[in-house]
Amino acid sequence: MAIDVPDHFCDGWYVMNLLAEQDGMSRWWRIVKESLAGEERDWTAMNVRRAIVLLSIPMILEMGMEAVFALVDIFFVSRLGEEAIAVVGLTELLLTFVYSVAWGLGMGITSVVARRTGEKDPGGAAQAAMQGLLLTIVLGVAMAIPGVLFPQELLGLMNAEEAVQELGSGYVRLMFGSNLIILLLFSINAVFRGAGDAAMAMRTLMLANGINIVLCPIMIHGIGGWEGFGVTGAALATTIGRGTGVVYQVMRLFGKRSGINLRGVPFALRPAVMWTIVRVSLGGVVQFILPSISWMFLGSIVATFGSAATAGYTVAVRIMIFSLLPSWGMANAASTLVGQNLGAGQPDRAQRSAWLCGHFNMVYLVCVAVFYWLFAPVLVGFFSEGDVPAGYGVSALRILCLGYFFYGYGMVLAQAFNGAGDTLTPTWMNAFCFLLLQIPLAWYLSGQVGWGAQGAFAAVPISESILAVISAVIFQRGRWKLVKV
Repeated sequence: MAIDVPDHFCDGWYVMNLLAEQDGMSRWWRIVKESLAGEERDWTAMNVRRAIVLLSIPMILEMGMEAVFALVDIFFVSRLGEEAIAVVGLTELLLTFVYSVAWGLGMGITSVVARRTGEKDPGGAAQAAMQGLLLTIVLGVAMAIPGVLFPQELLGLMNAEEAVQELGSGYVRLMFGSNLIILLLFSINAVFRGAGDAAMAMRTLMLANGINIVLCPIMIHGIGGWEGFGVTGAALATTIGRGTGVVYQVMRLFGKRSGINLRGVPFALRPAVMWTIVRVSLGGVVQFILPSISWMFLGSIVATFGSAATAGYTVAVRIMIFSLLPSWGMANAASTLVGQNLGAGQPDRAQRSAWLCGHFNMVYLVCVAVFYWLFAPVLVGFFSEGDVPAGYGVSALRILCLGYFFYGYGMVLAQAFNGAGDTLTPTWMNAFCFLLLQIPLAWYLSGQVGWGAQGAFAAVPISESILAVISAVIFQRGRWKLVKV
């Protein structure tokens, strides 16, 4: 089936034209300042391209701030050796379940809040936000238990060496024990994104990151005569930073100046509203759990080749996150625009918004892929000590970024489905591409073909590219426009 996108590709030069016009730089700077001002806007009425630019800038910066968390931690932890890096990497793989719930729940909250906002129903949006927070608290408490009670056993399930298990028990216990903070951070930011206040979500992560950057080296390596907490200090600094961000979010969410205000909204269960969020979120949670399971298997396969392979893989993934999370910011902008425009009864405008976001994202990621390929040794060497881990890191980074052209469209279209409330379609696509394709392919290429850890790396761009093509074909059919939320 042909995909009609030529007009969208032409419109994709909108941002570049800003820079080419007379006084383009000053105009571009004015747009950036306007996007970060956090003013209330009707995203369903303004020019589509302008709406994308104004909404995506703070969302990209927000996700960029989340990526900084990963890079700051790994930068300071890398000075402790490859076992410490392996602790962080394997714990992140274990925490992918928590992040999957956070992302999926956030998608459900954003979808419902955006739809009610587009319908010009602020009371309904506030009710959806409150029910989302109640659900977040319950899930956060429940998911803390395994990591707090069985930290070494969890690392053992990931084929971690005994030294890594002993070193990482405190790190795992603290990261899992504070997962409620992670869930609240994602969920409340999802509320702001759904309401169109992306600048607020960005400011939250800027605050959290600033605290983490200051505390991370102190908590890990100490200061003065104090030796610090080692790798566990990274978890402590991250938790304090994110916790401060959540406090700031709650103050704004219940304050008078917030675009969506929960002051006066009963802190009580509303079954109908709660079920709507659960129904939409379930698909989103499963969407992220499926690739998370795949990444856990990949990490386990890589771990069979030793701590050096795991350390190199961890560094490469952290570097990739720095570029991919801003791309998720663009995808989140597509989700908000699709949800609000469907709520306003403008399905064609919703579709156009998604294609434009996908094109902008593709151009950005292709540029990043070229940069990563050329400068992989320099980037990996900055975060990794030792030739063997660095060698694995360089090969992982170069192989993983080969799929960036397809990633650009794939992640945006997946979020467009979610913004429309159609979480079932990307769920079954993820099931096919990650469980039935990526995991068996990683096992086959790494072991049966004899490519080693590089075989596991290669399975990622292959499966992700196939997923993106399937997403584009199904999205163009337009059945997602008929979903009721």
